Amino acid sequence: MGPHPAVAAIRLAVRRVLHDLLTEHSLEHSAEGDRTRAAAHPGAHNSAATAPEPPRTAPEPPRTAPGHPQPPLVLVACSGGADSMALASALAFEAPRLGIRAGGITVDHGLQPGSDTRAAEVVLRLRELGLDPVESAAVTVGRDGGPEAAARDARYAALDAAAERHGAAAILLGHTRDDQAETVLLGLARGSGTRSLSGMAAVSGAGGRYRRPFLELDRQTARKACMVQSLPVWDDPHNSDPAYTRSRLRHEGLPALEKCLGKGVVEALARTAQLSRDDADALDTWASQAEATVRDASGLLECAKLYALPPAVRRRILRRAAIEAGAPAGSLFARHIEEVDRLITGWRGQKAINLPGRVVAQRQGGRLVIRQG
Repeated sequence: MGPHPAVAAIRLAVRRVLHDLLTEHSLEHSAEGDRTRAAAHPGAHNSAATAPEPPRTAPEPPRTAPGHPQPPLVLVACSGGADSMALASALAFEAPRLGIRAGGITVDHGLQPGSDTRAAEVVLRLRELGLDPVESAAVTVGRDGGPEAAARDARYAALDAAAERHGAAAILLGHTRDDQAETVLLGLARGSGTRSLSGMAAVSGAGGRYRRPFLELDRQTARKACMVQSLPVWDDPHNSDPAYTRSRLRHEGLPALEKCLGKGVVEALARTAQLSRDDADALDTWASQAEATVRDASGLLECAKLYALPPAVRRRILRRAAIEAGAPAGSLFARHIEEVDRLITGWRGQKAINLPGRVVAQRQGGRLVIRQG
C-alpha cells in the first residue's frame, strides 16, 4: 500500500525540485571538467567537436569516490509550522534516494517569549527526521518597511548566510498556493504593477538559491501530510494576529472573497501570478535592452527618448534607476514611479521628487537626474 495521497503529493513536489538540482549540479561539474581538460590539453577541443554526442540520460546520483564531486547539499527552512514540517519530512525521505545531502535551518526572530525554546525544539525535530546539518539562527528584526517586511529581511539574510556557510546548493521554502494567492492580493492592494501581481517565483535568489516546491499545493495538503505522519507542528500566533495585514487577509479577506465569488479564488489568483510573471519577465527584458538606448554619453537618461517608449517599459527603466541610486526596492511603490514619470510626460517645471532612501529625481536640461540627495 502506498503513502497517503497528501504525503505522496508533497514528496512528488520535492522530488521534482531535487531532480532539477541534480541536473544543474551535473551540468555545472561537467562544464568545469570540460574547462579543466581544455586547459590541460589546449588542442583537444577540435577533435572532441567531431566526436558523436553520447546519448542523453537522466542524471545519476552524485558519487563521492575519489575524482567525483561531493553530492550537493539542500537545506530546508523550517519554522516548525505545518507547511515547512511537511517540506522537511519530504526532503528527508527523497534526498537519500537521490544521493543528495539534506539539512535544515530554523530562524529565531526573537519576537515572542520563548522563541529560543521553540527554535531548539524545531532543531530536534529536524534531526529526528535524519537531516544533517541542522542549526538555529537567531536574528535581530529591525523596523524598516514595517514589522512583516523587517522580519522577512532578517530571515532571508540569515538563510543566505547559512547557505554560504554550508555551501548549500539550494534552500527549500514551504510557501503554498494559498501563500501565493495572499501575495497576489497584497500586491494588488499596493497597486505596484505586474511584477507585484506575479507573486513568488518557484526559483529565486542569487543563482536560483531559493526553491518553492509547494506553490501548486494548497495549505491543507501540507497539514494533512503532517497529521498522517504524526509530525508535531507549531502554529505561529502571529499568523492569526489581526495586527498583521497578511493575517487579516488570510482569515477575513480570502474567506469573504470565496463567499462572494465562490470556490476557486485561490487557484485563480495563483494562475494570475504565473501569467503576470510571464508578462513581467518579457517587459523586464525589453526594458533592459532599451535602457542603453536612452542614456547619453555621460550615462544620464534623456527625457525625449524616454518619452518615446511605452509606459510599461519606461517606468521599469525609471524604477531600476531609482534602485541603483539607493532607493530600497521594498519601499519603492508605483506612486513613486508615477511621480518621476510625470517629469517625463507632464513636465511643467515642477520641483524635484523625493523618493525612499533619500533619493531625489529631477529634470535638468532635458536629462533626468536620479541620485541620493
